Amino acid sequence: MTAIRMYYREDCPYCERAERLLTRRGLADRLEKIEIADTPESIAELNRITGSEEVPQIYFGERHVGGFEELVELDMEGELEDLVPPAGNA
Repeated sequence: MTAIRMYYREDCPYCERAERLLTRRGLADRLEKIEIADTPESIAELNRITGSEEVPQIYFGERHVGGFEELVELDMEGELEDLVPPAGNA
């Protein structure tokens, strides 16, 4: 089971930054990326799932942490690693 899920768009610089941050923290192998097409239907589905039309939208397990800024804040506060269950428990 993937511990981290990220809804993203291919042309999104914040999505790229979020992925780089997770990679630097050694979490890239736990990341499931779900691409959102730039269509009204896809954006409506993203809003239904996450409550937002913005990307990235990042989940640690079932916990919605928000977007790139929230991810950085968790990282700066040293709370990022606490959200990821050990590999055997993912």
